[in-house]
Order: sequence, then C-alpha cells, then structure tokens
Amino acid sequence: VQDAGTDVVNAKGGKGSATLSMAYAGAKFGNAVLCGLAGIETTECAYVMRHPDERAELPYLASKVTFGTKGVKAAHAFGQLNSYEQTRLKECIGQLKEEIDAGITFASTTKLGA
Repeated sequence: VQDAGTDVVNAKGGKGSATLSMAYAGAKFGNAVLCGLAGIETTECAYVMRHPDERAELPYLASKVTFGTKGVKAAHAFGQLNSYEQTRLKECIGQLKEEIDAGITFASTTKLGA
C-alpha cells in the first residue's frame, strides 16, 4: 500500500501518475462506507483490523469487507488459495508484519493535532 502510487507509475512505464487510480479507489471505498451507514450493505476491499478469533498471522490485512450501519459488519476470509497464491502470501507476510509494527509504533508515539 505504501508504494502503490510508485508501482502504478512504474507499470505505466513512467507515462502518467497514479492520481486517477487512487482517486477512483478512494471514491469506491467512501461510497461503500457511506452506503453501509445509510443501511445499504456494500462489499468492497479494505485494509482492516482482523478479529482476534481468526487467529490471523497479521493484525491488519486487506480483504473483502461488508460495510453496514455500524461500519465494518464483516471482514471476509480469503477463501481457497491456490498454491501460487499461498506461496506469494507467505513471502509477503514478513514484510507486511514489519510495516504494520512500524505503523503501530508510530501511531502510539505520535500526537496528532494541536
């Protein structure tokens, strides 16, 4: 997520920015949250805290999420992963864990606002 904009620019061969892609993703996310709050359950991908009962390897992970009147109603499991997907997930868990830990440390030691 941290380098998503750079990844889009690289994928475009340096010919353009990720601004429109990021704006579209933000609009879809915002719409899903607002629809949910308005009583229209909506499912989109989001980066959320996992429920402790899941015993997930990471405390935060992106997945399909259903938004309802109280916010996140359900964070859905991945479902069946093929062997390639399982391998790639295992490869990135270490890096994600480091980034999540750094974010948690930053949030716990940084005061926002005046």
